[in-house]
Amino acid sequence: MGAKAAKKKAMVKKLKKGSAQLAAPSISNDETPDFLPLEGGPGRKIPQNEAREDKATVLYIGRIPHGFYENEMEGFFKQFGSIKRLRIARNKKTGKSKHFGFIEFESPEVAKVVADCMHNYLLFEHLLQVHLIPPERVHAQLWKGVNRWYKPLDWVRVERKRHDKERTLSEHRKLVDGIMKRDQKRRKRIEAAGIDYECPEIVGGNQPAPKKIKFDVE
Repeated sequence: MGAKAAKKKAMVKKLKKGSAQLAAPSISNDETPDFLPLEGGPGRKIPQNEAREDKATVLYIGRIPHGFYENEMEGFFKQFGSIKRLRIARNKKTGKSKHFGFIEFESPEVAKVVADCMHNYLLFEHLLQVHLIPPERVHAQLWKGVNRWYKPLDWVRVERKRHDKERTLSEHRKLVDGIMKRDQKRRKRIEAAGIDYECPEIVGGNQPAPKKIKFDVE
């Protein structure tokens, strides 16, 4: 019984402590209390916290459709107010859009209006997802490199350079062996399909090994 009594006493003490944290100045008889303490006593009012001023100016924009990029986004959203900066998340390798981005307005009132008006707005068969980001949740490197426009790599030029590079004899043999193996697999698939077709021979498939040059030693 001693343990149960001690546990009950601790619980009552905890309830009193919680009620004291929510307690407000005494209320008059004509005011309606917000809650009655469990341990008994007069009704109490919940303290009213002052409304915190919303200073969020950064918006997250998700589900951005294809073709709605930086210039189009700036031209569309500047009708609401002055834009400070914006960016669209892009693939570092290909430069393609990841279909989400961020935009920052000069005024927090404008940002709130945009979030209220443009959330679930149908644009090119996409429902835009627009949300305010609190200032404390804005990443420090969110706007890093925002003024540098990404220029994707010319992969045609890169592949042409890789294909035309000079190869050693062993690298050339490895390349030809791979081509011959793929050709044999293609021939087998054609035969298995019952197609009577004579595949042309690959020119340069059988190259003789280079002859060694011997020098007379005097």
